[in-house]
Amino acid sequence: MKKTEVKEANGYKVLLVEDHPMFREHLGQLIDRDLGMSVCGEADNIRDAMRLILETKPDIAIVDITLHGSSGLELLKDIKAQGLEINVLVLSMHDEELYAERALRAGAKGYITKNEASSEVIEAIRCVMRGDVYASRQMTAKLLERMTQKRSNSELAGMETLADRELEVFQMLGRGKSTREIAQTLNLGESTVETYRARIKEKLQLRSAAELYLRAGQWVRDHGA
Repeated sequence: MKKTEVKEANGYKVLLVEDHPMFREHLGQLIDRDLGMSVCGEADNIRDAMRLILETKPDIAIVDITLHGSSGLELLKDIKAQGLEINVLVLSMHDEELYAERALRAGAKGYITKNEASSEVIEAIRCVMRGDVYASRQMTAKLLERMTQKRSNSELAGMETLADRELEVFQMLGRGKSTREIAQTLNLGESTVETYRARIKEKLQLRSAAELYLRAGQWVRDHGA
């Protein structure tokens, strides 16, 4: 990917939305050292992140998918719904094959995984700051493949049928959360969570609650969700 210079050390502000303090610290040092940008705020949940966006008006937000409470996808949707002009790069440990398209659809300008080298993270930030969309070569190839041929009936294909909120509930079930705990965390009614559970079972063709918890737990173990 060709590199184009971005105006640096000239007042660009970055908001970090990430639930691991040590990773936020490392990312902040990287941004300051290699880009000359300043971190104007840090948050580990979408409520604080939205407050900081409104207060500090950052030029770019770097957002993880997994946060305390609702996921980074919900933050993207809130930003889009409010018409806020901010570039968002999703930087996450989650498999881009499942999450990248969801993130871009929700309003992100790019998606990169945490196992990429620091130099590629910097390039992704530069790309998003230029107003371009960042996608890895692998992700671009997969998206093009999806557009040109049917996906196989694999486990991943089944997971892709889940809506964003259903996927979030599924992962929380996999982490052993009860319906009440999920409802409290996501600020939903318990009946709404039960509806999501029923839809997940139907889409994944699961016959019982026990099978749902087993499948969800296995997914979390296999994918670090």
